[in-house]
Parts: sequence; structure tokens; C-alpha cells
Amino acid sequence: MIELVALSDAMREAAAMAERVAVTDANVLITGESGAGKDALATFIHSRSRRADKALVKIDCATLPADLLEAELFGYERGAFTGATEAKPGRFEAAHRGTLVLDEIAHLPLDAQAKLLRVIEQREFERLGGRKTISVDARLIALTNADLKNAVERRAFRDDLFYRLNVVHIHVPPLRDRRSDLEPLARMFTSTYTAKHGTRAKKISAGALRYLKSYDFPGNVRELANIIERAAIVADGSTIEPADLPEGLRAAAERSASGARPTLAEVEADYIREVLAATKGNKTEAARILGISRKNLYERLAREKAEVSSQRSEVSNRGKKSDV
Repeated sequence: MIELVALSDAMREAAAMAERVAVTDANVLITGESGAGKDALATFIHSRSRRADKALVKIDCATLPADLLEAELFGYERGAFTGATEAKPGRFEAAHRGTLVLDEIAHLPLDAQAKLLRVIEQREFERLGGRKTISVDARLIALTNADLKNAVERRAFRDDLFYRLNVVHIHVPPLRDRRSDLEPLARMFTSTYTAKHGTRAKKISAGALRYLKSYDFPGNVRELANIIERAAIVADGSTIEPADLPEGLRAAAERSASGARPTLAEVEADYIREVLAATKGNKTEAARILGISRKNLYERLAREKAEVSSQRSEVSNRGKKSDV
């Protein structure tokens, strides 16, 4: 059974609500920043439900093109579109009697929202290109880091679907607001990644923990997990030391300890570099972890490169002037 790290008051409140709703079949809307732990909470709810022995099916609405998203959700019949050489059931059918987690629900196109609303209300649908009505019993958990109320006001999200999904709302607080959870999370990730990679680092030093506690973690729990995984791999001994942590994190933590606060751009740039290092330069995976598009990632990298180039040019020009 899945357990949550919930020592902080904010996370204990979220966990308690999850416990209460888990035993029901109510739809749940989980909100929170990217990387805060929404997916872990959804898994926790499923593990505590009467559906725990059935499938837990997940789909990321942000990573699939609109035309493929409906096919993934509802399935399709042979010949439904070019390339559909055989029938394929969708995620709803796979989640029958289990739980379907809709990640980044705000990215669901309006046409798909209408079909999803019908499934919620009537518990039935047809595959793309099909005529047979399929009945389904799946508990829905929707995740988002977006403001759905604002999306409803902008008419980018259906208000009737919002109310259907928002039967129970649970907010997952960012890691910076649940500092007491940081140390047990760090120790848990150390154990997890040591076992995964077969590395020597079995624990984390007090010095390394001090750096972690002085850092704001803009990428939340996901960023902490990436940092610990990297540290467990690069550590020479049996303990993760400060030197095993990313240089950007140590610099940001030292700025924080000295009272010199970094700019938002500096924090973002540090985190992007850390994620790219953790993904070994895989920009598609890095963009997924960061919760942004590949295009957005490339734009940020290009902007940072231009800023660094400009700063170097200024330094060079000052040097030339001093030589005159």
C-alpha cells in the first residue's frame, strides 16, 4: 500500500482528505504546482480505495496532440483514421472498475471535454469510428497546475465539466511550504535510488541536508528526487555529501543563507540546468519534468545563452577600457 510523507501540517491536511475520499467513488480534482506530488497523491487515493486491486491508468493530456488524445482516451475501430489498421481499446476501457488519472486536465481540447462530460454523466461512450456503445465504470482523478476557474472564465474549459470533476478538491502544497517533509523525503529518495542503481551511498550527511533545507526547490518534490538520484550516482563514498549536490543548488542555498535572494530568472536557470543534467541532455524529457513545452525550453535556453554572451561582452569591454 502506498504511503505519503506528510509531517507538515499542510501535507497532513491533504493526506487526511485523500484518506476520507479514497473509500468513496467521488471524482477528485488535485491541484498544485508542477512537481509538488499530485501524481503521488492520486496513486495514494487509488491504493486506499475499493478499486485498489483493479487497474490504475494514467494519461498526460499535455503531451499528446489533440487528434491523438481522443483516440487514446476512447479507443478506435479499424479504419477510423489513416493508420488505424486494427481496433484498439482506449484508456477508459483499460480503467474499467479501476481508476483513471487525467494529468494536466487543463490541456484537454473542448471537443474531448464534451465527450468526457458524457462519460461522467452517462457512463458510456463509443470508440472513434465505432457505433457500439460501451459502458464503463472508472473513478476519475484529475490533476492540474493551472487555475481551472480562470480557464472556465476564459471559456477555455467547460464549467459543467469543471463542477463534475471538482466534487472533492485537494491542494498539494509546494515543497517550500512543507519544510518538515524535506528531510524524510530526501532519506526516502536516497534509499530508493541507491537500490535502483546499486550505488554505495546509503545515507545523506547533515551538511548536505543543511544545503537542501536552505534551497527553495522551484521544481518541488520532483526536483528533490532528481537531485538525490544524481547525488546517489556521483557520490564516492557511502554518504551523500555537499560536494555531491549540484553546484547551482549550493550557490542558491548560500545566497539564501546570506540573505542575498536570487532573482526568479536565476532560480529558473539553475533548475533547468539541473534537470538537463539529470536527463543527460534529453530536452524532451527535461521539458516534461519542467512542465513546459520543448519550444518553451528552447526559448529559455536561447535567452539564457544570449544573456551570458551579453555579460561576457560587457566584461570584455570593461577590460579593454582599463587597458587603455
